Amino acid sequence: MKKILSIYALLLLTVVAQAQIQDPVNFKSELKTPAAGEAEIVFTATIDKGWHVYSTDLGDGGPISATFNAEKISGAEVVGRLQPKGKEVASYDKIFEMNVRYFETTAQFVQKLKLTGGAYQIQGYLEYGACNDETCLPPTQVEFDFSGKADAAAKNSASATPANATPAVQEPKQDIKQELKVEAVTAVTDTIVSSAGTPADITAGNIDFWKPVITELQSFGEITSEDASWIYIFIAGFLGGLVALFTPCVWPIIPMTVSFFLKRSKDKKKGIRDACTYGVSIVVIYVALGVAITLIFGSSALNALSTNAVFNILFCLLLVVFAASFFGAFELTLPSKWSNAVDSKAEATSGFISIFLMAFTLVLVSFSCTGPIIGTLLVQVSTTGSITAPAIGMLGFAIALALPFTLFALFPSWLNSMPKSGGWMNVIKVTLGFLELAFALKFLSVADLAYGWHILDRETFLALWIVIFALLGFYLLGKIKFPHDDDNTKVGVGRFFLALFSLAFAVYMVPGLWGAPLKAVSAFAPPLQTQDFNLYNNEVHAKFDDYDLGMEYARRHGKPVMLDFTGYGCVNCRKMELAVWTNQKVRDLINDDYVLITLYVDNKASLPAPLKVTENGKNRTLRTIGDKWSYLQNVKFGTNTQPFYVLVDNEGYPLNKSYSYDEDIPEYIKFLQTGLDNFKKGE
Repeated sequence: MKKILSIYALLLLTVVAQAQIQDPVNFKSELKTPAAGEAEIVFTATIDKGWHVYSTDLGDGGPISATFNAEKISGAEVVGRLQPKGKEVASYDKIFEMNVRYFETTAQFVQKLKLTGGAYQIQGYLEYGACNDETCLPPTQVEFDFSGKADAAAKNSASATPANATPAVQEPKQDIKQELKVEAVTAVTDTIVSSAGTPADITAGNIDFWKPVITELQSFGEITSEDASWIYIFIAGFLGGLVALFTPCVWPIIPMTVSFFLKRSKDKKKGIRDACTYGVSIVVIYVALGVAITLIFGSSALNALSTNAVFNILFCLLLVVFAASFFGAFELTLPSKWSNAVDSKAEATSGFISIFLMAFTLVLVSFSCTGPIIGTLLVQVSTTGSITAPAIGMLGFAIALALPFTLFALFPSWLNSMPKSGGWMNVIKVTLGFLELAFALKFLSVADLAYGWHILDRETFLALWIVIFALLGFYLLGKIKFPHDDDNTKVGVGRFFLALFSLAFAVYMVPGLWGAPLKAVSAFAPPLQTQDFNLYNNEVHAKFDDYDLGMEYARRHGKPVMLDFTGYGCVNCRKMELAVWTNQKVRDLINDDYVLITLYVDNKASLPAPLKVTENGKNRTLRTIGDKWSYLQNVKFGTNTQPFYVLVDNEGYPLNKSYSYDEDIPEYIKFLQTGLDNFKKGE
């Protein structure tokens, strides 16, 4: 496709533009008259898979709410507020720190009207916001225009025609561009202070900063980020299985089980085959468990459940119970009749069924040690919203758990060198208890943010984690004892290094009490803005929030530009800013080498006057500053999703391929450095 574009770039401009423009939501509007003197405008949306449209009245500081806007109305009156209809999904959003509501697959909004009699005309637009897991659309408008007579409204009502076609991106007319540019320049002072502190005049200039550069941007190719989440999920599951392997519930069973299979048959090959079948059966059982959980609840339900405040409180309490069990307060086991019943069935049968039932017995017997690990794993992977994620996590867990049974069956002599059960296994259980307590606070933090209790703000959370990991370090050094610990005061080399790591980790978190970012725990700790005392101020700040002013400033100072198309309601924009922009190399490149222009596509500040434009073959009215920046992103770069980062020279031409949501810091540094190098070559 790229070779064809290189030859026929101008002819295929339309195709390129269409490939970049996201159109995941299609609305249709119609006017209904259920009774005399009454009417309602019904907006019905079809939503692509993976996307969602936000509902109404979400409050300030959150995503874009659906709103009804009447610009011209005669012969009718608006009754009440816009009402959402259908199946809403409600969940707590960690980024916005608030509960949000949205629709998937389909959505409907209804606005009631009162017809006052005679001829009527209702003209306006519905505005809504839509996102998926990676990007968000700018505030999008569905315009409508209905007219008729009240005594015949049911017959004469008109319907807005949904615009499904996406023609080529059209270059904005010169007068429109001039209006936008003049408005931008006159909206603020004519003089700003440069980075050196010297006043510099800012004027519109003669350069056309709004000229479309879609073909030029495409010539750099597209950055594609590999979705390595499944690999990480598998590794997390595998590590969880290794930890479970060394617990008192599993480790002592390995030699007994392998010896049983080898002695069960006089044929050594058959004994090895049976032991390997036993290991495969363990894998099948755990993977089936992961698949069953997702099929029962559904991937989207699991995702919503993982951010539900009540669920997180319950899971926090469950982890505290597991931790108390690991510390030796009580023994947590499944009813013995369950394992006895399965075990008796295994003895009564033969062949593959017998081996499978023995594997199932292991799963039940080891529950007190593996249950907390599996539960934590399944809750974490459920946030991906993927139906395959729990199965992949359980596959990694089961392979690690089944691996020793297979290896010891293939190499029976290894059993003689296998470490004996002892006090070291209780050390592992207690260590897991401390980790369960730490994770319990993470889930409690979600509930705390949901209800606004402010009992677990960032500094409180970090203080508790510091204490937990410090106590873990002292326990590993033998300074703290629990009921099942032996009296042996000797500390092995491995245990010493674990203690060293735990104490070092506790010390590492101390600066976080004064606002240090602590990237290693940023995924677990509450957001930085919940901290009352924060001395950290070394952050990335945009030099401009106006495109034309920023571009003219860059031209006068001979610097390249980084355009950041973002939104107040863009979740992944905040993730990029917290996870990537806080990196020192990234921060220095943006602050020192670029003029950063941040453009909020959901900025609700009104333009001096509405502007009628043609965008993608559709008539559109620009009413807000956010409308203007989304229009700029569309016509100049041929895309409409956020976050969207593009590097341009000070005349508006791209310096590198664009970048969207990808938290790969080395790749982002390469993106910035390549643009800077290309700018210097151009000079």
